[in-house]
Amino acid sequence: MRSDGDSWDITTSVGSTALFVAAARAREGAKPAPLSRDRFAEAFCRAAGGPWPAMATGQDPESPLETSDFGAAFVNFQGARTRFFDDYFGRAAGARVRQVVILAAGLDSRAYRLDWPADTVVYELDLPSVLAFKDEVLAAASAQPTARRVEVAVDLREDWPAALRAQGFDPGRPAAFIAEGLLIYLTAAAQRRLCEGIDALAAPGSWVAVEDGSPMPEQEFAAARAVTPAGPTSEFFHLIYNEQHQPSQDWFGEHGWDATATPLAEYLRASGRPVPPESEGGDMVARTTLVVATKG
Repeated sequence: MRSDGDSWDITTSVGSTALFVAAARAREGAKPAPLSRDRFAEAFCRAAGGPWPAMATGQDPESPLETSDFGAAFVNFQGARTRFFDDYFGRAAGARVRQVVILAAGLDSRAYRLDWPADTVVYELDLPSVLAFKDEVLAAASAQPTARRVEVAVDLREDWPAALRAQGFDPGRPAAFIAEGLLIYLTAAAQRRLCEGIDALAAPGSWVAVEDGSPMPEQEFAAARAVTPAGPTSEFFHLIYNEQHQPSQDWFGEHGWDATATPLAEYLRASGRPVPPESEGGDMVARTTLVVATKG
């Protein structure tokens, strides 16, 4: 269960969810025609040990990712989400945005696997222990970033804008922000503060991408939490807050941004992937919206 000021490393609490997503990205990348391919995803899981290597390679038949009622939908979800936001950064780079801010960077490897313009700076914000784990794995793989990568070790519940500026971020120049797989782990008040921080730092011409999720019905959420935590999927409901301060399209729209929301189900269909029925992850898909906004 979450608490104020709680912390974690890559294998515990919120940190372990980054490994679960990395395992799903690895499973997506192994498909004959993946929507996205993260060549570092399996390496992260192997370095973490425990159940993660077998989960990432499909060698654990008991893995949640191998189940028909959840796994297939979740892997498709991660493949589509990754592709959507990869394309978002491509469009922002095409608009000559050269500052990138990845909030709760976790095991995001875009600083290493995307083709950035030569003068791009990618700022990665996360807890020190999470960034240290990623550094160790990427160093062991002799990986080199394709942009100038700057780590900002900070808890996003604290004054992260000040920490970002202290590392050289220029609020006078446009930037592309992303909050992927983040808002559900914050209270509604913390979500609002995060959006306010982005808006305050964003010069005209800036971009932002948000994975937005509407809350579950309270009775359904309580029932999900009643399951004894036993693994990544059941423990998940004890890590999220099931709150939403305001739909991101509305909030940014009210603050001078031009915002567009794409329902995940719509994007899956456009990408040639099935939209699962409610009993097989469809409720998760139905609650998820991918939002992109520009500040003009």
